[in-house]
Amino acid sequence: METTREILTIGAFAKAAGVGVETIRFYQRKGLLPEPDRPYGGIRRYGGADVARVKFIKSAQRLGFSLHEIGELLKLEDGRHCHETARFAARRLADVRARLADLARMEAVLSKLVDECKTQQGNVFCPLIAALHSS
Repeated sequence: METTREILTIGAFAKAAGVGVETIRFYQRKGLLPEPDRPYGGIRRYGGADVARVKFIKSAQRLGFSLHEIGELLKLEDGRHCHETARFAARRLADVRARLADLARMEAVLSKLVDECKTQQGNVFCPLIAALHSS
């Protein structure tokens, strides 16, 4: 079995993972990504597992998980903790649904105010500005 641990420099690793070098270092400082040993007089090397881990982190971030939550998910990534990961996902889903409801309310109010602005003629006070002053 060939190891891919020693193939990539940090720059090549970052490029393969689709992030910057500073992102790699940040994840290492946060404990989300292990920092490989530096051989005497050499440079650290990374492999495919490291690239996959960063892609996992980025995917979880796109779903709205915090870095702390991602750290917890990484502890469960062996696939045998489905109930725990489902609890994480259920909380995230509830947050997303709450934000969607907030956005729907915002959309309705803004739509109404834009329509009111369109119907105003002459030198009258803008309904949008008036609504913002009264809020």
